[in-house]
Amino acid sequence: MADPQPDRHRDSPDSSAASISVESPPSASSKLPNFLVSVRLKYVKLGYHILISNALYLILIPILVAASAHLSSVSFHDLLLLWENLKYNLVSVTLCSSLIVFLITLYFMSRPRAVYLVDFNCFKPDSEMMCTREIFMERSGLTGSFTDENLGFQKKILERSGLGQKTYLPPAVMSVPPNPCMAEARKEAEEVMFGAIDGLLQKTGVKAKDIGILVVNCSLFNPTPSLSAMIVNHYKLRSNVLSFNLGGMGCSAGLISIDLAKQLLQVHPNSYALVVSMENITLNWYFGNNRSMLVSNCLFRMGGAAILLSNRSADRRRAKYQLVHTVRTHKGADDRSYGCVFQEEDETKRVGVALSKDLMAVAGEALKTNITTLGPIVLPMSEQLLFFATLVARKVFKMNKIKPYIPDFKLAFEHFCIHAGGRAVLDELEKNLELSEWHMEPSRMTLYRFGNTSSSSLWYELAYTEAKGRIKKGDRTWQIAFGSGFKCNSAVWRALRTVDPKKEKNPWMDEIHEFPVHVPKVAAIKNNNGSS
Repeated sequence: MADPQPDRHRDSPDSSAASISVESPPSASSKLPNFLVSVRLKYVKLGYHILISNALYLILIPILVAASAHLSSVSFHDLLLLWENLKYNLVSVTLCSSLIVFLITLYFMSRPRAVYLVDFNCFKPDSEMMCTREIFMERSGLTGSFTDENLGFQKKILERSGLGQKTYLPPAVMSVPPNPCMAEARKEAEEVMFGAIDGLLQKTGVKAKDIGILVVNCSLFNPTPSLSAMIVNHYKLRSNVLSFNLGGMGCSAGLISIDLAKQLLQVHPNSYALVVSMENITLNWYFGNNRSMLVSNCLFRMGGAAILLSNRSADRRRAKYQLVHTVRTHKGADDRSYGCVFQEEDETKRVGVALSKDLMAVAGEALKTNITTLGPIVLPMSEQLLFFATLVARKVFKMNKIKPYIPDFKLAFEHFCIHAGGRAVLDELEKNLELSEWHMEPSRMTLYRFGNTSSSSLWYELAYTEAKGRIKKGDRTWQIAFGSGFKCNSAVWRALRTVDPKKEKNPWMDEIHEFPVHVPKVAAIKNNNGSS
C-alpha cells in the first residue's frame, strides 16, 4: 500500500469520523453525504437478502393458516373415519408420523436461538478523576510539551467540543508530571473493567463461574496477558470459558463484540456471555504538537461498560431486552477507507492516529451502506413500498424528476443511541435522519457528561434513556456506531419489560434531574494552514 501520509489530516485516536469532525465548518466537504437520498440498489438487495434468509419460517405461516382453516371444518365423525382408515394401514401411519416429527425437529433446529440482554452496567469513575476544562488546560500547560499556540488551540476545541465540566481522566494523565507507563495503563484497565463487571454481577445475581463466553474489546491497549485473561484471572472463570480479545477495531467494536457473542450463543445452548467494552487513555495520550492528533486529547475520556447476554429461555422473564438484529458494514476492501484512520508516528516519533481528509466521505458511505441494508429489515411495509417504488423509478427507469422518498426511521424505532464521538456527526445524523432533539438527547448528553468513551458510549446512552424512564415494554432501540477500518455497525433491541428508573442503578441516577442541559452551537475553528 502506498504511503498515505500526504493524503491525511491528523486527528484522534482509534476511532471514528465523529472525533475529527467536531470542529468542522458547514462546508460541503465536511458534511456527511445525504446517504438516504443517494442509495445503491445492491445495498437494498442486501437488506432484503438478510430479511429473507432470517425469516424463511414465515413461509410456513400461510400453510399453517390454510391447514388450521381446513381442520376447523373437520367434524368428529370425519376423525373417526380417518382413524378407521389408518389403523389398518401401518405404512401410512408411520410415514405421516415420521413426516410430522421431521418437520417439527427441523423447525426447532433451524430456528435461531433468542439472545437476551439480562442487564448491563456502565463504569462511573471516582470524583477525584473528574477533569474540568480549567484543570485540563492547567495540566496540559504544566507538561511543557505543547506550544502556547497549541494550548490555545486545545482550549478552543474544549469550548466547542460539546463536552461538559465533569468528564473523567485517569490519574496517570492528570498527575504532574504525567506518568504514562504500562503499570498505570493496567491499573486503569482493571479499574474500569472490574468496576463495570462487579456492578453487573451484583445487579444480575449471576456468579462468575456461570459465564461461558467472554468477549472484551479495547482498541489501542492490548497487553500480554490480554485484557480477557486479566478478567479470567481476577474472577477465576472456569477453564473451558470461551474468551476473545478484540483490538484495533475502533469505536464500533462494542457492537462487533455483541454480534460475536450472538453468534457464539447460537451454538452453545444454556450459556451466559459477558461482553466488556472500553478504551484505555493512559498510554494513548498524545504529547506532540500535531494539531490534528491533539484533538483526541480533548475528546476521549475514561469509561467502560459490561453487558450480560443469555440464550436461556428462563432468562426471558427477567431480561431487559432481546437482540433483534445486528448489521455490520466493513469498507476495508477499499484502500481509501482502509487508510483513513491510521496509527503511526508524527514528525517527532510520537505515536498518534492520523485521519485522512477523506474521512467524512468514507464515514458517510459506510453509514449509507449500513442504514440502507438495515432499512428493509426494520421499516414498516408502508415505508418500504414508498421507498422502494421511488428508488426503482429513479434508478431503473431513470425518472429523475421524481423526488426521492426518505423513509421515516422514527416509525421503526422509539429510541436512538448514536455513538457520541463528536458534535458535528451528531448534528449531521440528526438532519439526515430527520430526528428531533428528544431523539438525539441521549447521545448529546452522554458526550456532554462523559465525553467520547469510544465503544462504550452506546451503553451510557441507553442508561440515560432508562434513567429518564423512557423505556416501555415493546420499545425498539437502535444502536449505531462507526470506527476505524472503516466500519459501521448497528444493533436493534426490543424491550421485554418496562424499565422502572426508581429501581435502576446506573451512572446517571444521582444527577439525571440535571439533564438535559443546553449546549450552545459555536463556530468552527481552523488549524495551522487555515483549513478546518
